[in-house]
Amino acid sequence: MNPWTQRRLTKMLLRFNPAAALLAVGLAGLLWAGAATADDAVEVIDDLGNLVRLERPAKRIVALAPHIVEVVYAVGSGDKLVGAVNYSDFPEAAQQIPRVGTYKAFSAEAILRLNPDLVLAWYSGNGPQRVAPIQNLGIPVYFSESRTLKDIGESMEKIGILSGSKTAVTARQKFDVTLQALTATYSNRQPVSVFYQVWSDPLQTLNGDHMISDVIRLCGGRNIFSNVQSLAPKVSVESILRIDPQVIVASGMGEARPEWLDDWRRWPSLQAVKNQQLKFIPPDIIQRNTPRVLTGVKAMCEHLQDAREHYY
Repeated sequence: MNPWTQRRLTKMLLRFNPAAALLAVGLAGLLWAGAATADDAVEVIDDLGNLVRLERPAKRIVALAPHIVEVVYAVGSGDKLVGAVNYSDFPEAAQQIPRVGTYKAFSAEAILRLNPDLVLAWYSGNGPQRVAPIQNLGIPVYFSESRTLKDIGESMEKIGILSGSKTAVTARQKFDVTLQALTATYSNRQPVSVFYQVWSDPLQTLNGDHMISDVIRLCGGRNIFSNVQSLAPKVSVESILRIDPQVIVASGMGEARPEWLDDWRRWPSLQAVKNQQLKFIPPDIIQRNTPRVLTGVKAMCEHLQDAREHYY
């Protein structure tokens, strides 16, 4: 069974029996694993609509974003990574991969020395102008640009195809099953208004095109800045006070709850302050476009459900 047929079968099963869907995923994954060979040509359409074709699955991969490194490991192809950028820290094995710079300032020469047969790039983070010199060297480039939770699953499958993974289809379908279950549980609940705070100085959020808004929507929430044009707009304290969100969810820089989240207590009339709805989700499980985001989705949904119990 090829992965495309498998995906249609699983979607049908999901409507009626999630447990059966998981069983189908496992069985079909085994069948697909035996169907491909290391010498098959592979091709996919990347997130920009470009055809990426390799004469055989990649054996030497450079990934230009930490979340892409994580996806490669998630589909079972981490052993093929020969280069990565700074802050590629999950899983632990990723910390040993040679560095080629940062996601905004990487070295084409360093990448060329690693002799990759595939580079996985992040369109909005790396920027096409920075990636162009790599393409000019004749190295195949796959552009990733996940804007929805569904996109993560599709990237898992496509990166799995390019890397010859035997487990990518199964990993992707398990992701989809969990996503479907969370959607069914939370998406139709009574909405609450949410301000998602990326940082405090400058005060910054994310608009409706960012995956975070997809997370908020899945959980039955409404991003108060969804209509702003910029993907990561800077906003004012005055605008937050005027809109008066029911929940404020902060990220930050690490596992610890940022101290600046409590700065909102200076305005006790805010609904989110008055009802103790200042929430935190570690950025690695909510802002990285990887399978781990489902942990962040669950945390977001639980936070918004807690808010409903205060307001309704």
